[in-house]
Amino acid sequence: MDPWLMWLIAALLLGVAEIFTLTAALGLLGGAAMITAATAALGLPVPWQFLVFAVVATAGVLFVRPVALRRLTSPQSERFGVEALVGGAAYVTSEVTGLGGRVRIGGEEWTARAYDDRLVIPPGTTVDVIEIKGSTALVYPRE
Repeated sequence: MDPWLMWLIAALLLGVAEIFTLTAALGLLGGAAMITAATAALGLPVPWQFLVFAVVATAGVLFVRPVALRRLTSPQSERFGVEALVGGAAYVTSEVTGLGGRVRIGGEEWTARAYDDRLVIPPGTTVDVIEIKGSTALVYPRE
């Protein structure tokens, strides 16, 4: 069997293994095997093929893999759902105490409680949403 064909089979096997592991390492090794298959098809001797594979694989794992992992595991840039409401402003529609009350957040009316149980927040006050617990907003008056 020709060496280029063996490198090609190795590249395909590594590519399939990458699909199941998602480590970004086996795919890079498969890419190195593809490049080595191309050099083998051009007639490079077998010892040099192993050197090409080692150099390309090392460069990929040391330089390309960290960049790929950073792109894949980047932090979520936007908050969604009720998490997007936390830190925003609300308008008190009925008196808010440690036991209950009502606020308007972004056009919707929510049940609310004062973040500090000792506070009594009168209607018409602008408050900050500190936390959302279930369907209740914990709020604190703006200063």
